Amino acid sequence: MTLRPRKKLVVVALSLLALLAPWLLPQYQNQLAVLWVMVILSLCWDIMGGQMGYNSFGSIIFFGTGMYATTIVQRGFFANAEEYTSTLSSAATHITAGGYLGTFALGLLVGAVLCIILALILGAAVLQLRGHYFAICTLGLSIAAGEIASGIDYLGAGSGLTPITMPGNLGERGLFFYYYFLILAVWLLLTLRFLYRCRFGLVINAIRDNEDKAEAMGLRTTLYKTVAWSVSAVFLALAGGAYGNFIGFIDPIDVAFSGSTLGVWMILMAILGGKGTLWGPVLGAFIFHITQELFWAYLLGWQRVAMGLLIVLIVLFFPQGLMGWIHERWGANDLSDDPKTNRGQPEQGNA
Repeated sequence: MTLRPRKKLVVVALSLLALLAPWLLPQYQNQLAVLWVMVILSLCWDIMGGQMGYNSFGSIIFFGTGMYATTIVQRGFFANAEEYTSTLSSAATHITAGGYLGTFALGLLVGAVLCIILALILGAAVLQLRGHYFAICTLGLSIAAGEIASGIDYLGAGSGLTPITMPGNLGERGLFFYYYFLILAVWLLLTLRFLYRCRFGLVINAIRDNEDKAEAMGLRTTLYKTVAWSVSAVFLALAGGAYGNFIGFIDPIDVAFSGSTLGVWMILMAILGGKGTLWGPVLGAFIFHITQELFWAYLLGWQRVAMGLLIVLIVLFFPQGLMGWIHERWGANDLSDDPKTNRGQPEQGNA
C-alpha cells in the first residue's frame, strides 16, 4: 500500500473513532469533550505564537468574552433582571430544547462578533508591539479582563454566573457538547489548512521569520496580523461560549479568563506537539490532556509535579516538539502532501 492510500485509510479510521468515541467510552464522555476544547485552544494559540511568531499570553480573553456574551444573551431571554445573580432554577423549568438551541446559537453569534470587534480594537494598538513587549502586554490584558469581570455585578462579579441549563438528561447534554466541540475543532483545522496553504500562510510566516524584511517587501503586515488575531478570536469565542454552558458555572478568574490554567495550557500543548505546524498543536493537545487525566487519576497530589517533569523532558529531548522530531527523523514529505507544512521550529524573529 502506497503512502497516500495509507494516509487516507488512517484519516477514515481516526474519523470513525472520533465519531464513535462517546458511545464506546460513555463513562469518559465529558473528558472526551474537553479533549476537543484543548485541541481548539492549542490550534488557536498556534496561529499567533507558532505560525506568526507572536507569543500571546492573552488569547484567553476571547475565550472568556465569548463565554460571558453567550450566557448573557441566553439569560436575557429566560430571566428577568433580578434573576441574573440567582441560579435560575425557576426559569430553567420552562426552557424547551428549541428555545435553548435558538438562544445558544444567537449567543454564540453575538460572542463571535463581539470578539472580532475586540480583536480589531486591541489589535490596532497591541499588535504594534513585538517580542517580549507584546507577550507582557497580552498577559496584562488577560489578567485585567478577569479582574474587570470580577467587579461587574451584572456579570455576577466575583460570585460567578450560572448559564442556562440545556434541557434533557446528562447523557444527552454530554453528547451534544461533545459533537459540538468535535465539529468546531474539525472546522478550525480545515480552515487553518486552507489559510496556511494560501498567501495568508506565506505572509504570516514571513512576519515570523523577519517582519522588517516583510514590510520592506511591501507586505501589509499590520493587516495580516489583525486578521490572524481575529480568526483566533472567532474560534475561541465559539469554544468559550459553549464551554460555559458545558461546565455549568462561570467564574471570572478560574474559568472564563483562566490565564494560569487554560491560558498557559494552550501554549504548552502547541509547544509540546510542535508549534508552527498544522498537526503539532493537535498532537500536543491529545498527549497533554490524556497525560493530565492519567496523572489526576493515579498521582493525585503529585499530578502537577509529574506534569512539570513531563514538560521538562519534552523540552530537553524534543526541543522542536514532537512534530519537529518526526520531521527530522522521517522527513516532511513522508508525512504530508504539503511541503510547506515542514516548518518545524524556525528561528523566531518576533519571539
